[in-house]
Formats: sequence, C-alpha cells, structure tokens
Amino acid sequence: MSEELAMILHPRPSAIVAALYTLRDLDVDVAVLHGPAGCSFKHSRLLEEDGMHVLTTAMNESNFVFGGQDALIAVLRRAVEMFHPYVLGVVGTCSSMIIGEDLQQAVEESGIRAKCKVITVNVHAGYRDNTVGVILTLESACRSGLISRAEFERQKSMLEAATRLEKEVGAASRSYIPPSKGDSKIAVANRLLELIRAGKKGVCVLNAKKETAFMFTDILRAVNKVAKPLQIINLANLDPTVGLEKIKGYSKKILEELAADGITIDHLIGGLDEYPIAGERAAALIRASYSSSDFAVLLGIPHAVPLKQYELPLEIFSVTNGPRTIEPLKWLGHEHAVLEIDLHPKTMGATGIIPSEFGDTLVKLSSFAPASCRCEDS
Repeated sequence: MSEELAMILHPRPSAIVAALYTLRDLDVDVAVLHGPAGCSFKHSRLLEEDGMHVLTTAMNESNFVFGGQDALIAVLRRAVEMFHPYVLGVVGTCSSMIIGEDLQQAVEESGIRAKCKVITVNVHAGYRDNTVGVILTLESACRSGLISRAEFERQKSMLEAATRLEKEVGAASRSYIPPSKGDSKIAVANRLLELIRAGKKGVCVLNAKKETAFMFTDILRAVNKVAKPLQIINLANLDPTVGLEKIKGYSKKILEELAADGITIDHLIGGLDEYPIAGERAAALIRASYSSSDFAVLLGIPHAVPLKQYELPLEIFSVTNGPRTIEPLKWLGHEHAVLEIDLHPKTMGATGIIPSEFGDTLVKLSSFAPASCRCEDS
C-alpha cells in the first residue's frame, strides 16, 4: 500500500467503540470505561439502549497528572454493588493508556473477581484499524474462559479478512472518500420494479453485519413480496449455528420471521460475523448456479460480494448503510447504490425485523402499478 493510501483523511471507526460493541456481543452486563466522561458518549448511550450498562470513571485533569487508579477501583466496586453482573468489562481509553494505568491491577485490588467474571481490554483510539479493539476484547474473553480458543481464532480470521476488505475495496481503500447519500431510492426502486414486472430473474444476497441484518432483511422481504413466486433466489449469511450466542440469536429470529412470511432462504452462505467471506461464497454460488440471472440485489456489505470480477451480465442493486461506501461501490461498477441513513442506530436493541426506507419505497411503488402489471402475490 502506498504512503498516500496509508494516510486516511476521513474519519474512521474507533477501536475503543469496537471493544464496547464486542463486549455487548459477549452478553457483558456492565462495561466500565476508564477515561473522560465524554469518551465514546454517543455509542455508550446506544449500547445502554441495547441492554448493556456503561459506566465511566470520568477522568479529569488531576487524574491525567496523578493517575486514576483509585477512581477506577471505586467505580468497579460500585458497578458490582449496583448491577450484580455475571460478566463485567473494563475498557481502557487513550487517556488511561497514555499515562500507563494498569487495568488488571485495579481489578485485583477491587476484589470484584470473587463476585463476577471480568474482561479487561487495554485499548486506545490510535489504531488505524478498529478491528484491533475487537480482537483484543475477544482475546481477553478467551483468557477468561468465555469463548473457546477455536472460536477466538475463527473470529480473528474473520476480522483480519474484514480489514483487508475495507482496505482493498471499502471505506479505507483511498486516502479520502467523500460521503454520499447514494442514488434516489425512488428511481432505483422503479428500475428494480421494471425488471421484476418484465419477468426477469433475480438473486437477492443478504450479507449483513450483526444487528444491521434486522433492517437489511426488510429489503429482502420487500423484494420477495413484490416479485412472483420463484422469481427471486435468496442467499443470506444467517447461519444460526455460527458465531457468538447473541449473534446466532439474531439469525434465528430473522429466519423465524421470514418463515412466518412464507419467505425461504435458498442458500445459507455463513453467519452474521462471516460477511468478509460469505460475500465470496455468494458470488461463487451465483457464478456456478445462477449466472443466467438478470439482476442481483446486494444488501449489507455489497462490496464483499465480488460479482463484477466474474463479468456476469447482472444489473446490480446495492444497499449499504455507509455514506463512504457509496463511491467505492460505484468504482466497482455497481449500477445502483442506495444508502439507508442512520441504519445502525435504528437497529440497536432490535428484537425483530425493522422497516427500511428502501423496502418501504419498493412496496409502496409496487402498489401503483396497473393491475395487469402487478405481481401475483403483491
């Protein structure tokens, strides 16, 4: 990678936040951030809405000079008294790591190990790749016996693949990528409906990341709703046997809801944490068995599905939640790229499929079709 590409000028996700989300995925009851009160405030608030208590030691100017070990010990004890957690996470920040705070020592001195399991994560926001925060958290969880060594190694390989993906074709592939709101949802939905009404065959690929699947699945459901039976082949990374228990639960819930709506996933291409390789599986499967399809709808992490490299004559409709992934999708040759704005905050704490703007647009526009053009089940 050139020096220019090594310097990313646009904002990138934080490893601290990634560590917090990973604690949530591990069903941690309470997370204690050892840093200033405002550190990761927005994400901490969202995580609390998702059921994990987030506390802070609220480090100040005095702590930056004289240390905040005593404050951390006090907050750890208070956290156990207030919430009686089964698992508690302790996350470092830039402030605590710069002055050399010892999280492990504070845990031992607090005496909380006698009352709960503890995951300590020494992390800061200076890493170029936010996935470092995930790996450090999972490694600590492995040491604490919360996940197996085999699961840790599998997760680590997925995260390394995700990092490569972003650097090669995603939001870290160029030093500056302008944010974009994507193509008009109405225009793209009308084009998709035009193909469906003409009887064209399509493939719908759900390749989403964790809880974002709750909204991207709504678009898969909408595509199937406006199409005729057997017109759409569905591929999804919803394997309920792969990943952490909480994430597997997402897949189970989504599959149950789809089944209740009469929608079948024809091929499971992996779990919700396997999107970096599940996209490759989807592309290979389409090339092998569905190359005669006329269009493909890619949902979640579209740039992980390398259809264009196979030069298949598919018109591609991509839906993402990243403003800085729209331009890379265009560079990859995707004809249509739609953005679901603020999708991630909307899916925090979700317990079922959540309505999407594009899915809603597609269904509503389909109702405007002349009776002779409407699909049999719309």
